[in-house]
Amino acid sequence: MLIYFLKRLLLLIPTLWAIVTLNFFIVQVAPGGPVEQAIAKIELGENSTSLHESAMNKISGNAGIENISLTQTAKNYRGSRGLDDAQIEAIKKQYGFDKPIHIRYVTMLKNYIHFNFGDSLFKGSSVINLIVDRLPVSISLGLWSTLLIYFISIPLGIKKAIKDGSKFDVWSSLVIVIGNAIPGFLFAMLLIVLFAGGSFLDWFPLRGLSSINSENWPLHKRILDYFHHISLPILATVISGFAGLTLLTKNSFLAEMNKQYVVTARSKGLTENKILYGHIFRNAMLIIIAGFPGTFIAMFFTGSILIEVIFSLNGLGLLGYEATLQRDYPVIFGTLFIFTLLGLLIKIISDLTYAWVDPRITFEKSE
Repeated sequence: MLIYFLKRLLLLIPTLWAIVTLNFFIVQVAPGGPVEQAIAKIELGENSTSLHESAMNKISGNAGIENISLTQTAKNYRGSRGLDDAQIEAIKKQYGFDKPIHIRYVTMLKNYIHFNFGDSLFKGSSVINLIVDRLPVSISLGLWSTLLIYFISIPLGIKKAIKDGSKFDVWSSLVIVIGNAIPGFLFAMLLIVLFAGGSFLDWFPLRGLSSINSENWPLHKRILDYFHHISLPILATVISGFAGLTLLTKNSFLAEMNKQYVVTARSKGLTENKILYGHIFRNAMLIIIAGFPGTFIAMFFTGSILIEVIFSLNGLGLLGYEATLQRDYPVIFGTLFIFTLLGLLIKIISDLTYAWVDPRITFEKSE
């Protein structure tokens, strides 16, 4: 087991490198980068004074150029017909694009080894501070959603296994199919229309996880306010996530019910409840318990991004979405690195959990 664990840890390095490298070069060659956006803002007159002064200061301070003419044309960037080459170079230097792409790539790798993700290009803060500030929101949404999915799916899956083929099994399967077919973001918009001031009821707030000035409220009111805000996002996440675990629970219990030790237990005169919860439950739940880390990380990464955007929750999903729209490269690559690292670590923990809950599972090669 120790050798397997060390091998998996060593595989983290090339996996992280491959993912970061691939995404770095894909994003770099994509149009609409921060330099092009800055040029477009100048052309449209947005923040032109501050950007122009910043560019002129860098030019005059570093190159000693004065009275720059605006009649020349910068050919490397679209939408830059009103700026000359010197101004374009100043803007590129301001955003760190004055160096060749391979130099920027090597510099990024060196910094990432020391977990130095740089500063955001537009938010005025370091990437690590932005991640630390947004991480509790995403963890909160992912954790509550995962716990609720388990509390719903396990009893429902057990009930379906006991009543396999009955009307209850058929109707509950229909509900599961419908829930699995509805994307989480679509259900979130439906909840907003129905319960968050849309066309019908106005029972729940639409944005954030707390009310205005709630920091001055008593603790119990702040807790209630928190759950009042997070109810709809959690429900939208759960509706599309409980189907798979319910079916896994049902199939796991059905597989155990057909094994010889269950027949032996019945022949000894044990009650069905004693057989179910004294023998079957312990064995059937092994794979479900061991899969908890993987389920949580799936909710944390894939399930929360669109939900955070729709409900305006300041989590990592919304941070990554905003960074993508703004082409905030340090934030994009920093969140990608953290997501990938956490995902790989959780996957290792999930594999080790399987071996921990069931000693029969081993990752060593048989002789």
